[in-house]
Amino acid sequence: MKRNKKEVACSYEHIQFLRKKKWRASCIRLLRFGLLIAIFGLWEIFARLGVIDAFITSSPSRIIKTVGNLLHSGDLMMHIGITLYETVLGFGISTLAGTAIAIVLWCCDPLREILDPFIVVLNSLPKIALGPIIIIWCGTGMKAIVVMAILICIVITVLNMLSAFQSTDAERLLLLRSMGASKWQMLIKLVLPSSLPAFISVLKINVGMSWVGTIMGEYLVSRAGLGYLIVYGGQVFKLDLVMASTVILCILAAAMYFLVALIEKLTK
Repeated sequence: MKRNKKEVACSYEHIQFLRKKKWRASCIRLLRFGLLIAIFGLWEIFARLGVIDAFITSSPSRIIKTVGNLLHSGDLMMHIGITLYETVLGFGISTLAGTAIAIVLWCCDPLREILDPFIVVLNSLPKIALGPIIIIWCGTGMKAIVVMAILICIVITVLNMLSAFQSTDAERLLLLRSMGASKWQMLIKLVLPSSLPAFISVLKINVGMSWVGTIMGEYLVSRAGLGYLIVYGGQVFKLDLVMASTVILCILAAAMYFLVALIEKLTK
């Protein structure tokens, strides 16, 4: 009987703990939303009162009006679609190719030792400096933009995934080796599963970096896309267009990040 009372007490305490945890999470979400509303609200108020120059900083109402005009003309979805396609393509190719390269380097120690300094130098090189070369090699179309996004992400993917592979528990690797496992079997059975958290982290990093690479590419060579709208708006002093494009970029990047976060939850 006493045991049952303890179990009831423990379950009640656990329920209380879960309730507090849920309440805390709800409060955090509410505060985040409130902070966002406060930022946009103060922005709009200051612009209307003349505290800030709405021509330079724009305002939420002017941004909404600009987005509405773009939607009405049919240009907005076209520009969003182009930038999103370029970003997703660069994100996917760089993540898969970078992980594959990391696997090859982990499997071949001499190759890793040879290429290690070159990878480090390539990672430290400002990718924007390669812009003129990329334009000459790939032209001024979408291909150059995707290549820029890939270059931004792929080296980071290689370094992070290779580091995760090398951080695999040495004792477990030794145990598999003593049982006659091949390098490939160790990779499939132990190294890749244990590196899943690192892979999710790489996805999160590449979400931001792929957007950076795509927008950098669009700054250089695009004739359409959100990066093009930002450049065009800055050139003709349509700063409402610049701010509207920037806000849309933030929304798209956040949505892509939350999708990766959802994948992380599903893999746990």
